[in-house]
Amino acid sequence: MGAAGGSTVRGRAAGGPVLAVDQGTSGTKALVVCPERGVIGTGEAAVHPRYLPGGRVEVAPAELYASVVEAGRKALAAAGEPVAAVGLANQGETVLAWDPATGEPHTEALVWQDRRAGALCEELRAHAEQLSHLTGLPLDPYFAAPKMAWIRRHLTRVGVVTTSDAWLVHRLTGAFVTDTATAGRTQLLDLDRGAWSPAALDVFGLGDERLPDVVDSDVCVGTTRAFGPGIPLTGLLVDQQAALFAQGATEAGAVKCTYGTGAFLLAQAGGRPVRPSSGLVGCVAWRLRRRTSYCLDGQVYTAASAVRWLTDLGVIAGAHDLDRVGGSVPDSGGVTFVPALAGLAAPWWRSDARGSLTGLGLDTGAGHLVRALCEGIAAQVAELVDAVGEDLGARPAVLRVDGGLTRSALLMQAQADLLQLPVEVAEMPDATARGVAAVARLGLDARLDVTDVVPVHRASAVYEPRIGQGEARERRERFRDAVG
Repeated sequence: MGAAGGSTVRGRAAGGPVLAVDQGTSGTKALVVCPERGVIGTGEAAVHPRYLPGGRVEVAPAELYASVVEAGRKALAAAGEPVAAVGLANQGETVLAWDPATGEPHTEALVWQDRRAGALCEELRAHAEQLSHLTGLPLDPYFAAPKMAWIRRHLTRVGVVTTSDAWLVHRLTGAFVTDTATAGRTQLLDLDRGAWSPAALDVFGLGDERLPDVVDSDVCVGTTRAFGPGIPLTGLLVDQQAALFAQGATEAGAVKCTYGTGAFLLAQAGGRPVRPSSGLVGCVAWRLRRRTSYCLDGQVYTAASAVRWLTDLGVIAGAHDLDRVGGSVPDSGGVTFVPALAGLAAPWWRSDARGSLTGLGLDTGAGHLVRALCEGIAAQVAELVDAVGEDLGARPAVLRVDGGLTRSALLMQAQADLLQLPVEVAEMPDATARGVAAVARLGLDARLDVTDVVPVHRASAVYEPRIGQGEARERRERFRDAVG
């Protein structure tokens, strides 16, 4: 969609365009979104996380902030007109320590993929059940609290230690806040109360920390002059929940998956918290108009990052090459790829897992590896969809998808085949930015209801299964065996 795409929201429009900034793992994307004309300006800036030995992944905080400013200014320049508000989406579990007086970082930012807190999690394993009940999250270095505790033990005791959004918002406005959904990604938020949990803080040795205020996603937290004249910052939301909102998943049971650096599946669970039994995560979807919605969450840690790994090996030229190379062979040739290059998340939660390739032969070629990778990603997502069905009592009828890797017809067809469900690719790209744009509009105009700003869901393509249930079951069993 775009300027010619007509209205992008249901109901009445609110004010003028808004600037939506999606600060992601490998880059920041900004859109200027008008409720009537669609996207009228875009901007991008790269981010360069460093992948270090021992499962460490970090990035310079200054680069994160610079990318937000650069992408936002580019989008505003492309739009050529002022905006009424700014919305900011964030990575969720990326953390750093910083000086609350000056905003200067004390550490590098530990990216959500970072695994260095694995030993700390093992040390706290006796508290895993308590933490899961309190926060909805399993004890795993993926979440923010283990990284925060690691920073306090090994790097610095000064300043504050928070998720990256709190630092970015402080740099932009001077406020010290985080939204409820991002706070829910720390393993420090009481899932029932929507407030910091003293018990969880004590488990991680963070009981004396100064933490940001937890606010609704649709509130004005301050004014920023980072992009020129002052603009109110009226929308805050963690990235995957923003994409869920953009997909129109406001009713219980709706499911989306975003294929980016990792693949992230979220299912709307309604107005009551769900504590899953299937290995998924139960967390806050958003708090809008003072009402909290909850969701189920499952993660595949390496999707586009696994594609980049194949690219670095010279197997393909990039993500754009998946279909050409994978299409050169009819199947994976018996090769099974478990792309656990940063461990396995839901439903296994095996931080010690490593990637594996099995079934290799002298006749194995690049095409077989590409197809095996696509099936490996799709098999993990299929496990997550099955888990959603277990926890919510009904399997979804369709999977809505977005993200850069949805451009690969090979991957999307593999997903439909292994799921045995239709896969609908969102017509609108950049779902995360569009979702936070809608939330910013809510924060701008108190007269609007949530239903007035939810983007209209349209599919650009629908992939139907091309194999039978028996073959799908056989492929998935082969993948499970390889994981085991």
